[in-house]
Amino acid sequence: MDKKKITNMEVKKKNRNEVFRYICKHGTVSNPDISYNMKISLPTATQITKELIAEGLLEEKGELESTGGRRAKALSAVVNGRLAVGLDITKNHIALVLTNIVGEILKYERIHQPYAPEEAYYQTVSKRLELFLDESGADRSRILGVGISFPGIIDLDIGQITYSHILGVEAVPFHTVSAFFPYPCFFLNDANAGAYAEGFHGEEEEHFFYLSLSNTVGGAIYNGNELIQGKNFRCGEVGHMTVVNDGENCYCGKRGCLDAYCAAWRLSDAADGKLEQFFCLLDKGDVEAVKIWNTYTDYLSIAVNNIHMVLDCDIVLGGYVGSCIGTHIQELWDKVAKRNTFEEKEPYVKACNYKVAAAALGAALKVIETFVSKI
Repeated sequence: MDKKKITNMEVKKKNRNEVFRYICKHGTVSNPDISYNMKISLPTATQITKELIAEGLLEEKGELESTGGRRAKALSAVVNGRLAVGLDITKNHIALVLTNIVGEILKYERIHQPYAPEEAYYQTVSKRLELFLDESGADRSRILGVGISFPGIIDLDIGQITYSHILGVEAVPFHTVSAFFPYPCFFLNDANAGAYAEGFHGEEEEHFFYLSLSNTVGGAIYNGNELIQGKNFRCGEVGHMTVVNDGENCYCGKRGCLDAYCAAWRLSDAADGKLEQFFCLLDKGDVEAVKIWNTYTDYLSIAVNNIHMVLDCDIVLGGYVGSCIGTHIQELWDKVAKRNTFEEKEPYVKACNYKVAAAALGAALKVIETFVSKI
């Protein structure tokens, strides 16, 4: 009896969760819509939406047009009823994003703030966050939490940032960071956060590898609304796969790593440190820019082909380079296609959809997903 009771409760929770996700995805719907498309009974759909309305998660918005019978009530999520903040911490900047329950960006800001592993830094960031929320007019009582993206290894089991070369820190417990914020805090690796932003609005069974090409190279595997973390939370760290035996020095101390060949600075250094300017030169056919790009994509195509051979999935280019690549992705694809053993004609290399604040957005969306999963 107890086992059956637990099973029924689990089924009810699953139905509630799926109904709420359906409504968030489709905007304005009716109970008959939910019943038909989700293949649940109309009384079940009606009961679930009634409960969600009582909890302030759904609202009635008039009636839908008649299809021949009685007009059905129009239902939609209370999109701004719950909010989340995303905070992306990098070596020289912080990015802030405010999102609502359906993942819309309500406000975004990026400010110069060099990282320092000390209390004064986090106090400054916390104050800047509160000012950001003041400027947005956000109701603090609606904020579910703050998702914090770090460029480093995030160990969720022991609750710490185990290592970040670019920030120069290791073994930083989550609680020493979250203590500075008056909201629940959620921690993600920056590449994982970028992948989460990319996959959040995709299909439920979407599967891809997110290749983050910023001033360091990272990656993440996104699989059906989840991130594959790996045994030691290092899954996707392709920046340290070897592409040249005994090649260029990498910041990790090894030689020949992908990061040593495909970090964004390999391009931006040729344009006064401005990646956008490099691609402008490339667009104009600048001889030196074209030469650098050809070398860059030679190594990148090796990495992309290797990843695809192992995982057999699409590869999304994110980070600074993925945001700027534009039509030049065709040049990369041509090189990848020549390496591919199976002669796949459909391009499986794509530029990211979120070209601004992807990591901050993904961190905020992880907060939203954590909440939604418990509905």
